[in-house]
Amino acid sequence: MAKKAVLAAAAALVLSFSLPEAQATNGDTLIGVAPASRAMGGAGVAAPQDAISAIFANPAAVCMGPYCPGSEFVFASTIYDPSVKATVRVGPNSTTAESQMKPFVIPAVGMITPISDRLRFGLGMFGITGMGVDYRNKGIDLNQGNPGSEGDIYTQLQILKFAPNIAFLVTPDFSIGTSLHLLYGSLDLGQGTAHNYGFGAQFGALYRVGSFSLGASYTTPEKISHQNVTDFGSGLQKRELSMESPRTASAGVAWRPTQELLVETDVKWLNWQDADGYKDFDWKNQWVYALGVQYKDPEGLTLRLGYNYGKSPVRLHQGFDAAGTSRVQGNTLPTLSYEYLRMIGFPAIAEHHFTFGVGYQFSTRFEGHIGGMCALDKSTGETDSSGTFTFGSKVRETSYDLGLIWHFM
Repeated sequence: MAKKAVLAAAAALVLSFSLPEAQATNGDTLIGVAPASRAMGGAGVAAPQDAISAIFANPAAVCMGPYCPGSEFVFASTIYDPSVKATVRVGPNSTTAESQMKPFVIPAVGMITPISDRLRFGLGMFGITGMGVDYRNKGIDLNQGNPGSEGDIYTQLQILKFAPNIAFLVTPDFSIGTSLHLLYGSLDLGQGTAHNYGFGAQFGALYRVGSFSLGASYTTPEKISHQNVTDFGSGLQKRELSMESPRTASAGVAWRPTQELLVETDVKWLNWQDADGYKDFDWKNQWVYALGVQYKDPEGLTLRLGYNYGKSPVRLHQGFDAAGTSRVQGNTLPTLSYEYLRMIGFPAIAEHHFTFGVGYQFSTRFEGHIGGMCALDKSTGETDSSGTFTFGSKVRETSYDLGLIWHFM
């Protein structure tokens, strides 16, 4: 009964939150969920350290981990404090503005429990995507002949994932698992918010040999179609725009040279260039590399360090035709507006992330963890063929993590 009450309360809390305008990490996707994984650079495919990390990174890991053989419940939250700035040059005039973002909280909950000696069930609810800017009332002028505020843009994309998970221990050292994904997404391009749902699945396998663990995971494309979200600058009826979380393949290796020390590395491939929405804005595929180290003292203290790198998927269009037109999902819009939205509206350009964390096990039933992440400043920009327009963005990310874990036998 205690487990059910805690899970119900946490689920209500997660669903009461929404991801505000945010600058995420690998493209528009978080590097990880919960302090343990995030403090290790997002690594977690081969040896996740808590229920949420297992469900997020590799469904098969629900059968192998520090949470076995009993049950575990995790509540986690991430406080994001991003800084995003835009520089817009039109002819001789240049404007620099800072997006009106405030620190915000992304909650997450997860639980794992045994069904039998070899079959285990997990359930996770967490935000996975947040991206956007708020340059309203900044007076950004894109038309020298008719001064105005055409560049005062507002964008917001949010995705929350609900993931029931089942895993089977084939042998004591090999497990397989799968998760069904129900996604809730919202998109606002300055003309009102559109909400909808999407579905997908994730499959994973985990193999343990001696002091090493090998893991792999595959996530299907997960599309959400947003109705009546934008008129694409036509001034006519608002149209549909689909955004599809890309198919993702991950592999990881974990090494435990001693009982106290864990070294883990992951590589992840995100298929942005074939995903609806992202391919329309010319994102390229992305390789992400994560490395994490954990030291767990027998007295209960845990220390973690990590690094995560993923080259920005946003292609630059140097020398674009500012007087031309572009196509997005069958809709025509001015290329100037298209490039402005790509560069200023969705600057998913953060690449280098450094992470750290500390945890402590207070008893056999309860432990707490904190962590932090800093993404180095990253700038990007492009200029049209005539040299009249230059659009650029600069992004810096900082976040702080808290996680509370309860164990039930």
